[in-house]
Amino acid sequence: MRVRLPEERPAEPPTGFKIAHPMLSQDGGRAGFTGVSLGGALPYGVLDEAHCVYGLRHRAPHRRCDCGFHCVHDRPAAEAMLCTAEHRAAVLLEVTVLGAYIRFELGFRYARQRVRAATVGPCACGTVAVALADAGWGRPGWRGLAASCAGCVRGRTAVSLATFARLGGEGLRVRAGGGAVESAGAGLPEGMGVSELVAEAALLQARLDWFQSQLARLGERGSGKG
Repeated sequence: MRVRLPEERPAEPPTGFKIAHPMLSQDGGRAGFTGVSLGGALPYGVLDEAHCVYGLRHRAPHRRCDCGFHCVHDRPAAEAMLCTAEHRAAVLLEVTVLGAYIRFELGFRYARQRVRAATVGPCACGTVAVALADAGWGRPGWRGLAASCAGCVRGRTAVSLATFARLGGEGLRVRAGGGAVESAGAGLPEGMGVSELVAEAALLQARLDWFQSQLARLGERGSGKG
């Protein structure tokens, strides 16, 4: 006889927590995430469906496979994963578990999810993040991002937290976590969006520097042909 797992029919979809790396598409038009373990090779959107990472045709989650999205029940358990060296650049996600799921002692393995909120840690320098910048790695068609303050963005490809949320869509909320506040914002009234303005100014300057470098290269090529 086959053992049947008990079925749950909750009034509302369960909520879970996980960590992931923020991602930006190559053309800069989409935002998503990628896992830190088994599913790290497959970036996913804010609202997405799981697929078998082994290329098998069964639906996720399958009882005899590891496929499917994964999350834990408690926020502190997910935050604890951010303490390890290899996960320091990841962000904390609050997700809604959708579709079929398998419940475990610590969390869920499930078919579909909606990322409701993302909490971004501090910049590598310890300052509160105002942007997500190119982390120097990626997947085909996607750039991995990491938290950055305005001073550390420099010439890297980057988006502000608000822009990342907009590109992700589906009502995604993105907020900055802990870190030291930049002195430039001291004494300014709260609620004015100062950090976002600083981030956008830094990104505009970075883009201007990039355009200027491209123009300089074109000028060098033109003079060489003459």
